[in-house]
Amino acid sequence: MRTSSPRTSDAAVRGPGGPAPVRRRSRYGLTPYWFLLPALVVYALFLLYPLGRAVQISLYDWDGLSLATFVGPANYADVLTDDRLRSAFGHSLVLIFFFAVLPLGIGLVLAALLTRGQVRGMGFFRTVIFLPQVIAMVVVAVAWRQIYAPDGQLNTLLRAVGLDALTRTWLGDFTLTLPAVGLIGTWVSTGLVTVLLMAGMSRIPTELYEAATLDGAGAVRSFLFITVPSVRAEVVVALTMTIIAALKTFDLVYVTTSGGPGATTTVPSFEVYRRAFQLGEVGSAAAVAVVLTVLIFGINIAVNRIGERES
Repeated sequence: MRTSSPRTSDAAVRGPGGPAPVRRRSRYGLTPYWFLLPALVVYALFLLYPLGRAVQISLYDWDGLSLATFVGPANYADVLTDDRLRSAFGHSLVLIFFFAVLPLGIGLVLAALLTRGQVRGMGFFRTVIFLPQVIAMVVVAVAWRQIYAPDGQLNTLLRAVGLDALTRTWLGDFTLTLPAVGLIGTWVSTGLVTVLLMAGMSRIPTELYEAATLDGAGAVRSFLFITVPSVRAEVVVALTMTIIAALKTFDLVYVTTSGGPGATTTVPSFEVYRRAFQLGEVGSAAAVAVVLTVLIFGINIAVNRIGERES
């Protein structure tokens, strides 16, 4: 004969109206939060507090030395009405194409060729492709400034192949300077994107490609319908990192063009430097920095949401 269990019966748990929620207390209590507390303190001290101070400074007219005057949201209104600042944010959006979109397209093709082609010396190729990420951006900017110089390697090559008409003062042309700077970002970002995508493609089962081949799918269809969907998570990570790099770039612009010619290559980060250290408008510079932070945060949230939705 079976005896009744000391546990609560199913009927008692469900109740007369259906299943009732069962609340369980964590066996650890507040212990996990005590372990997180040191990291949260460091995070608040070195990130949240400076960010809060930047927001506070952005509400004042201050030159960094004398007494500050409260102006409220006037500095933010200046960001929206100042033509130079609006152009700077527009230039950053253009650089997203060169830093993020173009490297993603090149990286997908390059990673697929290296992974599916079973190229020998894969470690060597990964190192060579990733090398631009290791070099300091200031060094990269100096090197490319020499390449783009009127008597630099690019114009010398064009003259050598009989294309003298295409030679330009690449960093002094009002139309071509921004794309020229953007292509440097493409060169830098492509290696990072390619290595990330190669890591994702190496985990794709070869059986999927074999089955697609038996079904009559060619290399292009296999790439579009197997490779690309399988590395969606890596694509989101790559876009997040490269978009941040595009929006906050400063050293590349500062060394190559200093925002010129005119203001054709100025970007928000350079405007923060210019207003704070050259014009003495610290409050305005802080407002630009806050708007840039919000823009970076918003764009990357959108990229991650779209990636999660597609997954």
